[in-house]
Amino acid sequence: MGILFAFIALFCWGVGDFLIQKSSREFGKWIALFFITFIAVVALTPFVYKDLAGLFINYPALAILMLASIVILVAALFNFQAFIDGKISVVEPIMAFEVAVTAILSFVFIGERLSWLQLVFIILLVAGIFLVSTKSFHHLKKIKAEKGVWLAFFGTLCMGTTNFLFGVGSRETNPLLINWFTSLFLALVCFIYLVSKSKVREIFKDWHKDKSLIIGVGLLDNAAWIAYSYSTLYIPITIAIGISESYIALAALLGLVLNGEKLRKHQFIGLALAILCAIALALVTPD
Repeated sequence: MGILFAFIALFCWGVGDFLIQKSSREFGKWIALFFITFIAVVALTPFVYKDLAGLFINYPALAILMLASIVILVAALFNFQAFIDGKISVVEPIMAFEVAVTAILSFVFIGERLSWLQLVFIILLVAGIFLVSTKSFHHLKKIKAEKGVWLAFFGTLCMGTTNFLFGVGSRETNPLLINWFTSLFLALVCFIYLVSKSKVREIFKDWHKDKSLIIGVGLLDNAAWIAYSYSTLYIPITIAIGISESYIALAALLGLVLNGEKLRKHQFIGLALAILCAIALALVTPD
């Protein structure tokens, strides 16, 4: 089940990335994020409301959910700004290392152990994602001088931490509750921001403008996070994020097939490496 959920997350994130990019360009990042998180709150409330009373007397679990909410918000802000200030060709390869951050945190704080074979496949998978994300090595030669590098670095640390906290939070509570809680937190923050900028009317305007896009991106992105959270109940967090993070390779493959994008030789190598390692991890990891 853990492997199945990880591959569901991989698929949903891979396809959802196209819709997230489109919705962010069409509505703006704050409204797009509000729609995604609001849909999660509405969809998940009927399944979690009975757990809320117990949550507020379980202080360790509540602390984990609050920390996950704050970290994922900070990660989103860092990543958005990194893409605004920096070059995608520099920012994306840095973000490929969030798998490594998650693996280190899982080892240090909850003592997750991987077999040598799993560890090798994880390292190769990260290398594959790095190669797929790297459109050109020219910019990486002067990486220290590029804008957005430190933003991308801190964004990667925060996203790796978010992956870890979602895994731990899912085990301490349940996958639906942590997704509902973090989505509620983000939706409230986005709404407060939009109110402060007098953009509340744009929410309703954009909803009527393209409901199908909003619903599509909301369902796919939330399904990915829920599937990833469930996968961490059955398999190590490092394996779960390693497989699901291969959505970057799937997104590249979809761009190649659907948009006719051209990949360089090293990107093809990375694409094949990431896909093969994700499959290999599934084969060598028991639930």
